[in-house]
Amino acid sequence: MEAIVERYRSGSRSDKRLILDEFVAVTGYHRKHAIRVLRQRASKIPGNKRHSLRYGGDVREALVVLWEASERLCSKRLRPLIPVLLPALERHGRLELDAALRGKLLTMSPATIDRLLAEVRVVARGGQRRRAGMSSAVRRSVPVRTFGDWNDPPPGYVEVDFVAHSGTSSSGSFVQTMVLTDIATGWTECVPVRTRDSGNVIVAIKQARSFFPFPLLGVDFDNDSAFMNEFVVSWCRSEELEVTRSRAYRKNDQAHVEQKNGAIVRRLVGYGRFIGAEATAALGKLYAVVRLYGNLFQPSFKLQEKTRIGARVIKRYHPPVPPAARVLAHPGVAEADKQRLQAMMETADPVLLFAGIRIWRSLGGGSIVVA
Repeated sequence: MEAIVERYRSGSRSDKRLILDEFVAVTGYHRKHAIRVLRQRASKIPGNKRHSLRYGGDVREALVVLWEASERLCSKRLRPLIPVLLPALERHGRLELDAALRGKLLTMSPATIDRLLAEVRVVARGGQRRRAGMSSAVRRSVPVRTFGDWNDPPPGYVEVDFVAHSGTSSSGSFVQTMVLTDIATGWTECVPVRTRDSGNVIVAIKQARSFFPFPLLGVDFDNDSAFMNEFVVSWCRSEELEVTRSRAYRKNDQAHVEQKNGAIVRRLVGYGRFIGAEATAALGKLYAVVRLYGNLFQPSFKLQEKTRIGARVIKRYHPPVPPAARVLAHPGVAEADKQRLQAMMETADPVLLFAGIRIWRSLGGGSIVVA
């Protein structure tokens, strides 16, 4: 083969064709593979070649000064800032660089910046490397369900979301409302949660589950870590609840519950800050009245069909009826559940329920809001 390779490289085009025919006939190689074999160059003996280090410790030290002065920006934002920040630091005596070092800093790529600052960033974070949390693996195990994937499910499949009562600041601990909206009927339950830990989330789902007039079959969460963790997802699956999630940053995937967040929670409770056990209990009393008044006596629209004609979207809705009426008319709800709901409707007084909401808003709600 070595002898043929030398003849093949030094031969003319016609000679190469003849040599290749002979080589294929002798070896049985595929013609394309034989061409690659004859074109290969002699392997070089590995030596002790030393690669020159382009960016040494002096470059790293100057880069750290720039990084700290930029308030520790990421590499993609720091790179275009270096031509502006470097002259300013030199004018004020923060850096003294020669022309070669200055050129290296100005031509450095974002990937090189990340590589040189890797160990410095670890020290800046207290010696801990950034890693994906447990919620990332749990989130990947939960299938995604979009707005168009429901396909008219039976009662029992609910969208779940949190409404934060943090006021003007999201720091510290504050009460949140868990909102659960059934897709088929629009039945909505609201449960106040004092803190966002997994135990309280599970307790709130259990409580809301007992309020629904039909069994829960599935829960659709967003990507909040309060839901996307091993404890909540494992508990839901152990209770034979189908668990799905929406896409990140796509609120329209949870359009049903997002609409109730504003129409119920924000309209009644507002945007104040609620903290502590007293505020949680007060919100619980409000939602005990709201669930009956809203689900039994407040008509709501339900989308029937949506048609797109070019850029125009035409939506048609079913006649507005209360969620309780949809539950009673749905063939997928058991007769025993319908009878219990019918008895609830016969004993509920809409005037007293609405009066209770007005009293809470005028007295109870204002006394627990923290500005």
